[in-house]
Amino acid sequence: MDASNDYVNGSGGGHANAIDQSSRIVPPISDKTIALLAQLEVPFHPAVIEWRVTHTSKDKKRGQVIPYADQRAYTDRLNALLSPAGWTRKYTVQTSPNFQRNKDQKITAKVFVTCDLTIFDIGSHSGTGEGWMDDDNAGTSAEAQAFKRACSCFGLGRYLYRFTGAWVDLDDHRRPRTVPKLAGWATPEGWLLGLRPQLEADSQFAKTAAAPTRNGNKNRRSADIPSKDQLELVRQVEAMAEPLGRGLYRGLLKSVGRAWKPADIRDATTLRKLLGSMQEADRGLRRLQAAVDKTGSEPLVAILKSLNVKSPDNVDNLQTLQKIILALEEEAREAF
Repeated sequence: MDASNDYVNGSGGGHANAIDQSSRIVPPISDKTIALLAQLEVPFHPAVIEWRVTHTSKDKKRGQVIPYADQRAYTDRLNALLSPAGWTRKYTVQTSPNFQRNKDQKITAKVFVTCDLTIFDIGSHSGTGEGWMDDDNAGTSAEAQAFKRACSCFGLGRYLYRFTGAWVDLDDHRRPRTVPKLAGWATPEGWLLGLRPQLEADSQFAKTAAAPTRNGNKNRRSADIPSKDQLELVRQVEAMAEPLGRGLYRGLLKSVGRAWKPADIRDATTLRKLLGSMQEADRGLRRLQAAVDKTGSEPLVAILKSLNVKSPDNVDNLQTLQKIILALEEEAREAF
């Protein structure tokens, strides 16, 4: 699960009656903690934002780009707010025995890295990253991925999940010739003024509404233009893409929403049903991550193999995720 691919503490999928978290007594949160978490949520300065091409057109002349920040931006923010002595992280590395042939017909496997991030006097969160072993940078990439996902559980860098991609022209090396200008809410100044991505889906719907129809009309009927409530539902669904990861997100979008992208769904009831399923998925991955924290990655790999699932990325429905969770929780009970 990459810009794209998430398997994080607090993000994922599962079946409602098997995955609801048990009741917990949550201690009061101090004003100091609330203020710190608010500072962690502030977007990075545009100077440290980079852009990654995620998809290209058939002729490779245009590509879809999304913004991201190097993990150094994350550590700099933590050091600035907490000092290097105010937080710590720990990595656990596992390799998967499930082999798969890549495009070159070579045998390869995956490396899984779990990052446990602790902010003293607040708590800990963990995130998981992964990469194919035939990539020389697999370990480094998985480590950065896991660290940033753990940070997002505290709100740091979470705003980057709001972006769904913009199309730009590419050069001969498939690099963006120009990059989009960040919206006001995605800058520190705009965020601190109270700007938020409330209607991020507006632009996508506007493009759809203005697209020519088969009979040559340049605009759709006004009845086809979505309401603000629908726009907000689409925004919430799109925000689940990064936490759930490509497998679950696309699987639920296809099976529940019967669509390729949320903006194509014009029925509010379907959008609500889809959002509810994704929220179940979110609770599910929280439960799964809690079990992984107790058992480690090895039992999870064995369970995936028994279900003929190559990796968590390949889980695309709530039923399969439920089986994985129940099996791993049983392992956790036996271990303790």
